[in-house]
Amino acid sequence: MSGGRQATEATMKNLDAEVLSSIIGDIYDCVLNPAGWEDVLVRITEAVDAAYTTIALANPTDSHGRFAAQSPWDAAQMRILQEEYGFDDIPGLKAAVIGDIDTPLTTLSHMSEAELRQTVFYRNWAGPQGLREGCMTKFVHTPDRIGLLGTSIRTDRDVISAEEQRFLALLSPHLRRASLIGDLLDHARVAAHFYRETLDSLATAIVLTGANGAIFYANPVAETMFSTQGPILSKNGLLQAQNPVPARALLDAIARAATADASLGSRGIGLPISAPGQPPAVAYVLPLSEGTARAAFRPACAAVFVSTTTSASPLPEAVLTTLFDLTPAEARVLLQVGTGSVPAKSAASLGISENTLKTHLGRIFAKTGTKRQADLIKLISDIRPTLEPSRLSSNDAVRAIADA
Repeated sequence: MSGGRQATEATMKNLDAEVLSSIIGDIYDCVLNPAGWEDVLVRITEAVDAAYTTIALANPTDSHGRFAAQSPWDAAQMRILQEEYGFDDIPGLKAAVIGDIDTPLTTLSHMSEAELRQTVFYRNWAGPQGLREGCMTKFVHTPDRIGLLGTSIRTDRDVISAEEQRFLALLSPHLRRASLIGDLLDHARVAAHFYRETLDSLATAIVLTGANGAIFYANPVAETMFSTQGPILSKNGLLQAQNPVPARALLDAIARAATADASLGSRGIGLPISAPGQPPAVAYVLPLSEGTARAAFRPACAAVFVSTTTSASPLPEAVLTTLFDLTPAEARVLLQVGTGSVPAKSAASLGISENTLKTHLGRIFAKTGTKRQADLIKLISDIRPTLEPSRLSSNDAVRAIADA
């Protein structure tokens, strides 16, 4: 058996459902213990047979990022990578930055290997270290931040496979949930342990619930929201959001959190729950699994965090993705068609054919429980308050990065 085939079979074994679920659990434990991120990235590196893996954060208006965490690699070379190479200098990186969220993009999907080897970046940095290509996955995109998961492979293995890209895509929404919830916590107060008494002193609203939304605990900030009628409510002991469309999505995310970490996907991440006329508020659902650091909160099966920080408000496409489980392309179509634009004009504006638009519409109708464009227009009108807090449109963000 050839070395390449052996490596492929070993990698496939590393990408099974059990490994995926285990890594997702470790990702969520990093919400409580950020020191665990390096170990998570080591596990991802091993799973996809990579040389190293990084998490980089960038401002949408900047052309450089900074490493928030990384698996072990030559520290001097990583410093050079971060300080001397911008988005335009690293082949394929800008395409990932301005591309769809949760969509891995490999270097060799943008150019041939011969073309890659002629780039300054490869000749001066990647090549001398025995690296072949990289894969970038955008897992966070808010008005003030972009988060990128990057992994690079060595020259002694085959190119990054479709299965490895699928594995990274499945990890992406869980990285987003963990990183955004982690932003809400004061880790100086939870460094030693994270039990319920610690929640009382936190500035973020936190509610612990059962699978059906039954409230087991609400910290004082959440109790204040209940007493002032929003944006979250306690009705007959059940957690609810005032806005009916996000309310259904919130309960669905809680129910999924109770079954398995991996089944959550993008549901319950940055879920806008503001009612009309209310300040922006966003909910995040964290599963509380048995046998993990989060098990301190059992028998509750989900922790719901509510942020009123405007910068945490997701972009419109992300709102529709988490509400209706749409793909990024479907979300863009819904935003266009939902304004009343005729199909031909919508297709031209999106740069796709009318047949492609019709295919997307068929899936959108199925996922949103609608049948015609008029239904989609009403749907967008009904959830408009959840879109308006996203003051910077995704197109604005893309233009800002492209012009940087």
